Amino acid sequence: MGIISFILFLLIAATCAAIAEYFVPGRAPGGFLATAIIGVLGAWVGSSLMGHLGPDLAGVSIIPAIIGAAVVVFIIGLIKGRGLARR
Repeated sequence: MGIISFILFLLIAATCAAIAEYFVPGRAPGGFLATAIIGVLGAWVGSSLMGHLGPDLAGVSIIPAIIGAAVVVFIIGLIKGRGLARR
């Protein structure tokens, strides 16, 4: 994986995490880097639970990544104590 592929992977994963934050109560802490990490974790969780489903961009299956990132954001919100509070 080259540097351009890695940067593209991070951008797609961060976008999936940002979409997931919109649908899940609570909010993930941090800025772009934290969102990218949540996106990578979400892509891993989603592909572990659902496999490779739907369209694939830069090595990221979009639908499982969004669902996995939503799960990660929800768990982070529960751990931080604001899981059911809306923005």
